[in-house]
Amino acid sequence: MAHTENLTLDLATELTALSMDSLSDADIRQLRKLVLDYCAVTLAGSVQPWGLMLTEWAGRHGAAGTAPLVGSGRLAGAASAGLVNGTSAHGYELDDTHDASMSHPSVAVITTALAVGSEIGASGREIMPAIVAGYEAMTRTGMAANALGVVTHGNHPTCLFGPFGAAAAAAKLMGLDAGGMARAWGIALSMTGGANQFAFEPKGTMVKRMHGGIPAQNGIIAAQLSQIGIEGPMQALDGPLGFLKVYGHNPDSSKLIKAQGMAYEIHNISVKPYSCCRKFHSLIDALDQATEGFTIDTNNIARIHVRSPETAITGHQMTRPDSVMAAQYSMPYIVGATMAYGPDRYDAFGDDHHGDRRILDVVDRVVVTHEESFDPMVPAKMPHGVDVEMTDGTVRSAEVLDSLGTPERPLSDEGVARKARALLATVDPGIDLDGIIATVDSLPELDDIATLAGLLMVPGYGTRKAAAAE
Repeated sequence: MAHTENLTLDLATELTALSMDSLSDADIRQLRKLVLDYCAVTLAGSVQPWGLMLTEWAGRHGAAGTAPLVGSGRLAGAASAGLVNGTSAHGYELDDTHDASMSHPSVAVITTALAVGSEIGASGREIMPAIVAGYEAMTRTGMAANALGVVTHGNHPTCLFGPFGAAAAAAKLMGLDAGGMARAWGIALSMTGGANQFAFEPKGTMVKRMHGGIPAQNGIIAAQLSQIGIEGPMQALDGPLGFLKVYGHNPDSSKLIKAQGMAYEIHNISVKPYSCCRKFHSLIDALDQATEGFTIDTNNIARIHVRSPETAITGHQMTRPDSVMAAQYSMPYIVGATMAYGPDRYDAFGDDHHGDRRILDVVDRVVVTHEESFDPMVPAKMPHGVDVEMTDGTVRSAEVLDSLGTPERPLSDEGVARKARALLATVDPGIDLDGIIATVDSLPELDDIATLAGLLMVPGYGTRKAAAAE
């Protein structure tokens, strides 16, 4: 398409033109994978304290509506469902990641698509291009803003970029034209935020879980306001005081526009096999290699030397975390939990393990140094190296640039299904995962997305009580 001086409107024009006919078989397969992963991850997050608390909030204060809340199956308005379900989706560090924008698109975008889609009775054929549009808007905004600079400055990309992805998905489902979508972004511009202060306050980390729900809620509201005619800036992304100017760090507005023939950003997504900060998945894989699949006795380890890029050091060195979030962000704790219990124990970051001597004994043997050669690779890659020094003086080393689950080493469809089964087995064996998988597989033929949303329930949800706050 020909580009104008308003790249915001150009992007909106491109995204509103998307349809099922725009999607290839590969696009559809990838969408199925992302939606299934979202369903499992969000169900798991719905039973965490923040998921339970937000569900209670919606019962007291949420607007009435027909959008299901994941876990409970209760109904709420789309925006309220966005806040609750987006929080659950972002609730246990297992949601998908777009490396170049350092963000988690599904929590804002798929949350919005299911909430708005359920409210208006959208079909699978309407939902799928809306998800693509949301991923494109959110990730291109993040890439254009220079996500690494954004993080270094102290903002959290998911919360900051997410309203634009959510607004795009919602606007598309609502049938807004390019002007309506651009106007929704103009409204969302005044609703952006998300500071990383939580990384320095262990008892302030629960709000970080909401960094998936806040952008979903705000994006939905922005689209709803645009639909009824509320005016907003039409050059919200690239205007003189638009998003890139205000929040970007050495921004590049040309990244708002995709070269013709390039794959959609849904193919540049990492699906997380491990329940911790995405920056450290390569570290876990390096430990796997260096310890021959975690088979060596940790008592024979003298020291674990971790080599990290700068972005994986600052704010990630807490040796005695006392909240789930802090544990999932702590590099030494991640090493300790992984060495003690392996990479697939999602519960090793829970409160009952924070004083676990099996973990802490390893934590106290971890040291980190800045590997400057890794810095230029970030954020396209999140590399790590390890040198495991044994008590007999030998050293086992490994270096991983692309972790399991990245586009370079993707989880297969079966791998995502296995993750879902393992994860949901820890939640409730009564969850109808087979029904969820079958419904996701039939997305292109699904008449009403509420059929899928209605399956995202945890038996006995109403009897669960939120544990003490993080």
